[in-house]
Amino acid sequence: MAEKVKQYRHPDDPITLDELKGFLWAAATHLRGQIDAAGYKEYIFPLLFFKRISDVYDEQFEGFVCEGGVEYAGMQVEDIPIRIPDGAHWRDVREVTENVGNKLVEAFIAIEQANPAKEMDGRKIGGLEGIFGPKDGWTNKAKMPDSIITSLIEDFSKYTLSLKACPADEMGQAYEYLVGKFADDAGNTAQEFYTNRTVVQLMAEILQPQPNESIYDPTCGSGGMLVKCLDYLRNKGEEWQSVQVFGQEVNGLTSSIARMNLYLNGVEDFSIACADTLENPVFLDGSHLRKFDIVLANPPYSIKEWNREKFMNDKWGRNFLGTPPQGRADYAFFQHIIASMDKNTGRCAILFPHGVLFRDEEYELRKKLVEIDIVDCVIGLGPNLFFNASMEACIIICKNRKEDSHKGKVLFIDARGEVTRRNAESYLENVHIQKIISAYKNFEDIEYFAKVIDKDNILNNKSLLSIQSYVEQKGTNEIFDLDKSLLKWINISKSMHIEVSNLLSMLKHE
Repeated sequence: MAEKVKQYRHPDDPITLDELKGFLWAAATHLRGQIDAAGYKEYIFPLLFFKRISDVYDEQFEGFVCEGGVEYAGMQVEDIPIRIPDGAHWRDVREVTENVGNKLVEAFIAIEQANPAKEMDGRKIGGLEGIFGPKDGWTNKAKMPDSIITSLIEDFSKYTLSLKACPADEMGQAYEYLVGKFADDAGNTAQEFYTNRTVVQLMAEILQPQPNESIYDPTCGSGGMLVKCLDYLRNKGEEWQSVQVFGQEVNGLTSSIARMNLYLNGVEDFSIACADTLENPVFLDGSHLRKFDIVLANPPYSIKEWNREKFMNDKWGRNFLGTPPQGRADYAFFQHIIASMDKNTGRCAILFPHGVLFRDEEYELRKKLVEIDIVDCVIGLGPNLFFNASMEACIIICKNRKEDSHKGKVLFIDARGEVTRRNAESYLENVHIQKIISAYKNFEDIEYFAKVIDKDNILNNKSLLSIQSYVEQKGTNEIFDLDKSLLKWINISKSMHIEVSNLLSMLKHE
């Protein structure tokens, strides 16, 4: 048998997006039967990142060689954004036939140590410390034998992932595709790091990021929301590299995936921290929370295990609306987000379950929220926009400085019908997004779709922010009233109970 020739594709041979997606997913299938689908990301993302930075390093080094020869290139390696130390390159690992996992881990650690974060404006920018995530799995031969790792390495070696062969926008799209595939394959476990990208696009277009602004996601998952905000500028042909990107994520692996995501999308000015946002907010300005132009988030819904007592006496002043009930931390995240908005330019878009709009136990919090007149718009979304969940969610838009025509008012948009479902996947089409954006920009009543309500009317209606309380439903002549509907249901239930009791009594006497 002829020996397999280990050869990269020629750097001038571009890889199409479909090819890239195909081979990445095919590589992941090597893990089927070896580990659970939820664990794919722990192995495929680090390998993808390792291959990418190795190929880009070669590409940039070769550029210096063409410029001034090998000796000159050797003197310029310090200018390469991501350094690959001797013995830690992809090809060094590829040459190993035994204890491949150990060699891989050695390379990961060497690269992380060779690329520390930069200190600027009191924050750490970039840096590769810990970016490859947990490493124990690579050296566990029962879980990842040499044969599996070697197969993965050979699959990745079929293509050159240089910038010339695979531009940053293409790599970013492939990365997002992989995140979605892993989410779909893993089921409910995926929601911690993946938000429907068409929903995120809608949020980004509402917020309209601008060059030189700062963007923050306090529960950033895999960083998709941050990337989409930058895409908004890129797609408009506007300068995006001046945008400062911040994210915090409690899960260590997921925060590493977010950092890889930003790097692979060509972003360098970012700070991603791994810590519990409610327990330990990382981004500070002296004794206060750091302020941002844009905050967007999809916080974990209604978490029960959180430090309510500490939040009650929050030293950062994040309980200005009050302390949420123990069983629901939604308004804790809400207050953190509002407190993180710049007093002049600050605006936010938050994905929440509909319960935050009407639950009795949060009435006082909601009342104060309405009183401070920071809520600009509430958008109801359709079902099935989240993996393996039929739930409906809403987007709450807040601004510290509303337009004069918006002051003392809230726009409610019922966009539950603006959704397409195809091949078991639900998403917003561009026509849906533009319809919602148009309604938001116009900020006026649209029959069966949008309604502008005065703040005082909301306060007089138990401070309800539920969309159905204000937007007339098609096919009805009155605005949906939650209290009336509940009373009607109770009366019907009582009548049915009486009728059943009478029937049982009659049967008993026969």
